[in-house]
Amino acid sequence: MQDLSQDGNWFKLVADIRTSQQNKTWFNSVADAYNKTRPTYPQTIVDRAVELAQLPDDATILEIGCGPGTVTRAFGELGFRMVCIEPSESACKLAQQNCAQYSNVEIKNTTFEEWELESEIFDAVLAATAFHWVAPGSGYAKVNAALKQNGVLIILWNTRPHPQAEVYQMLDEVYQIHAPSLRRYAEDTKTQLEKLNEFVEKVIDSGYFYDCKSEYVLCEPTYSIDDYLALLSTYSTYINLESQQKNSLFAGLRETLEKNCGNRIQLSYVSAFWILQKG
Repeated sequence: MQDLSQDGNWFKLVADIRTSQQNKTWFNSVADAYNKTRPTYPQTIVDRAVELAQLPDDATILEIGCGPGTVTRAFGELGFRMVCIEPSESACKLAQQNCAQYSNVEIKNTTFEEWELESEIFDAVLAATAFHWVAPGSGYAKVNAALKQNGVLIILWNTRPHPQAEVYQMLDEVYQIHAPSLRRYAEDTKTQLEKLNEFVEKVIDSGYFYDCKSEYVLCEPTYSIDDYLALLSTYSTYINLESQQKNSLFAGLRETLEKNCGNRIQLSYVSAFWILQKG
């Protein structure tokens, strides 16, 4: 990752990559892998976010970039009325399947920019590892306008799962050979969390939100090698790789992992939330 104190921070960089492509189809090719392998948000994080946001039982929530419904189901299970926006048609279909049992959840295949603003009707706007797609300025203003006067913005985020240090050192050699530009995206969990906090500070500095509350938990899942490589394929920096380079990189990663880790790899990531009051 690039330092957020520099011009062209990581969050803007990734958004620019997707914007320069057809953003409605950006995740289509990896939607199934995304649905299967992206880490979930622990129920403890969801429950605490709901508690600290002081959402009423009949709250109406706008979710931006719901993907295949990774966290949508957890909020839908709690009975909230949800309007969920997802630009990828493939991810949208998966979200509709995954949330079919919840009559209180509506999934719309559109971008946030194209979504027709429904002013001051939402108790909360929710974005789960997706708020970096919202353009500062006009996008933040639209989020603010969608919220009721006492509404809140809930930013949920799972940092990118990271292997143990000794494993990463072995994988770093593969990146040096096949994709040296991606080495900066493989930072440890602590560094990712620090930069996320800086990102949220920039959201607050926009003037549209204030009074931030946050918590996080450390998660340590075990992935199969196949699932770990499928997980990597869902991140924008990997989607953006040229096909031959991606194949060479993944072949090298697989060879190194199978040689040193067998078929399982221990990962760690932080699941966090930030709750910001409408300004």
